[in-house]
Amino acid sequence: MTPYSGTDAKLVRVNTEREPSERLTIGIVATQAGVGVETIRFYERKGLISRPQRRVREFRLYSPETVERVTFIRKAKDLGFSLHEVQDLLSIRDEDGATCADVLRRAEAKIADIDARIAALKTMRRSLGALMHACDGTAPVAKCPIVISLRGRPRMRGSHAKG
Repeated sequence: MTPYSGTDAKLVRVNTEREPSERLTIGIVATQAGVGVETIRFYERKGLISRPQRRVREFRLYSPETVERVTFIRKAKDLGFSLHEVQDLLSIRDEDGATCADVLRRAEAKIADIDARIAALKTMRRSLGALMHACDGTAPVAKCPIVISLRGRPRMRGSHAKG
């Protein structure tokens, strides 16, 4: 190794190849998985990834498999799966004897959920569009069809409330 001039520091060759026993810092896991450090901590708190042991005054060090697990979680979230559903998928993935059919059922349920949300959004869009069509933009706010619709009627509470 060649020392830097004027210092006792030496050049050190960094091995970019990961060895199976290599442990990773939280920042490296986050970068490689494409998430933030706080996301890693959040997944730990939620039990989606295990919190690694650490020695006194040392960083927590994660296994390279943590990167794969966090990537799995991120991609499942990108497909619309909730954290609870992701936990379910992880359990199936890690379960001996589980089959692709187990995952397929969850994917079918997620598509049904997405379709229901799309239908609800289309209904909201039609309703808002109709209100916009009823508004010419010239009336005072108190007479605006959109504001009137949003104001609605107050709901009665107590013994006088209707059904």
